[in-house]
Amino acid sequence: MHTKTATTIALLFLSLTAFSKDYKASFFGIESNGIALNTRSIQKAIDHIHENGGGRLVFDVGRFVTGTIYMKSNVTIHLEEGAILLGSLNPFDYDRNRYWTAMIFAYDQENIGITGKGVIDGRGYQVAQNVLSMIHKGIIKDKDLKNDRPNEGLRPQNIYFKGCKNVTIQGIIIKNPASWNQQYEQCKNLLIENIAVDSKNYWNNDGIDIVDCDSVMVRNNYIDASDDAICLKSHQADFLCQNVKIINNMIRSSASGIKFGTFSIGGFKNIEIINNTVFDTYRSAITFAAVDGGIIENILVDSLRSLNTGNVIFLRIGERRPGKIGSMKNIRISNVYAEVPATKADAGYLYEGPVEDLPRNISPVSIVGLPDALIENIVLKNIEIHYPGGGNPKYAKVGLDELDKIPEHRAEYPEFSMFKELPAWGFYIRHAKGIVFENVDLHCEKEDYRTPIVLDDVHGIIFKGLKVKEPGKKKKPVYSHNSSDVKND
Repeated sequence: MHTKTATTIALLFLSLTAFSKDYKASFFGIESNGIALNTRSIQKAIDHIHENGGGRLVFDVGRFVTGTIYMKSNVTIHLEEGAILLGSLNPFDYDRNRYWTAMIFAYDQENIGITGKGVIDGRGYQVAQNVLSMIHKGIIKDKDLKNDRPNEGLRPQNIYFKGCKNVTIQGIIIKNPASWNQQYEQCKNLLIENIAVDSKNYWNNDGIDIVDCDSVMVRNNYIDASDDAICLKSHQADFLCQNVKIINNMIRSSASGIKFGTFSIGGFKNIEIINNTVFDTYRSAITFAAVDGGIIENILVDSLRSLNTGNVIFLRIGERRPGKIGSMKNIRISNVYAEVPATKADAGYLYEGPVEDLPRNISPVSIVGLPDALIENIVLKNIEIHYPGGGNPKYAKVGLDELDKIPEHRAEYPEFSMFKELPAWGFYIRHAKGIVFENVDLHCEKEDYRTPIVLDDVHGIIFKGLKVKEPGKKKKPVYSHNSSDVKND
């Protein structure tokens, strides 16, 4: 996204708030006692403001219980400090609309927002348990129920906006959803800034989901999630998630920090991920996956700190939908400092990420395309990774003479652990071309049986200023198999 685009978004939201009229929630009989159900009163207030030229619905100190409400154009909900919008504990107080359930819906609206220093609390754990109770009684149907975990579409998100323009989410605390926390789909001109996300009280508690949106700014947020923290998705072939800036966020997740590719049908283009910190995260700091036929193009990652995170970078092309093969090219990742732990990074959280794909030792970075779909034009510059080492060959050994045994897994769900054991303790690169390493510094604390960097079917790769530090007997830092045009400058 160009600076001009970001400035336009910021000025647009300033203009929306500068001339808005304020309406007190109490004017509409909205109760603040934490008991009364205010759904109809809040909806009446939103409708009235919308019909009278727009403005802000202002909630003062109190606890305001609600079920599903629908935002309307030119209306902003403003939560003063001490104001808490509470989700009802009754599952039947929420609408299910086009698959999803939510506390706050908006469809095809413009100039809308939620601002202030107050709180949205979905009370999702209790709501999810009440949904489960109704499923067991046969009142709510869930054909996908497994392990007593209701389908995510039956559990309310805090926010679901689709097809909206000029959206601002600013300053609030948003917490405890029963499903994903907040989802913005096919929206244009979206600003999410200075919010705190506490999203770890149930399964599927993504922090922020951005689906097929255009012109997005996500900046200066604190996100703590039991599932993916910032997750970009593409649900439809005729849409792209594009022109997105993710800047200066603090991120923790029991899954991945910044991820795109859970759904990648259309794809992702022109994304800038700048000055973010990912910490105590079980899976990947960043994951980019094209597995549903979509594209990933023109991605910039700069100034990333990955602390106590199980995997640093995972890039993947797959073929989850038969005949639909994605593409990935023009990615620049620079100025990365990473510390990979020997132990589970999210240990002790209520909803830890499940340990999967054993047996395997830890693998910090993998870039894996397909034989007929190479990942192209990747620049890795000023990268420093500290790895614990000590990989146990008796536990999960894959030797350099066994590379062909590593499965392709064309149709598998994309996670860094999907190949189980990989033969590199630093970088494993397979089915790629046009790769540049510049000032990459790898530190291994204990001697590892594996090679620092393994190339398999890689064509055109340049190493400039590669440094590898590992105790024990010296080994060549790079092993090349079935590859060509490998240069060390």
